Amino acid sequence: MECKIDGNKARCTCTYEPCSRKGICCDCIGYHWKKGQFPGCFFPPDIEAGYDRSIERFIKTFQERGKWW
Repeated sequence: MECKIDGNKARCTCTYEPCSRKGICCDCIGYHWKKGQFPGCFFPPDIEAGYDRSIERFIKTFQERGKWW
């Protein structure tokens, strides 16, 4: 399967600009999972901007908002 990097980059909500994995979702997810995190695209923009991508923050955000944004 061919990676659709340009399309992925267009939808990527990550605000960390020097990221070498931007648009390469499989690398991004693998990188963050090894660190016990989710990638920025799993969070609403206001939470993602704080760079707390922990699993705990993901759960807290989901519980507080009661829905997938």
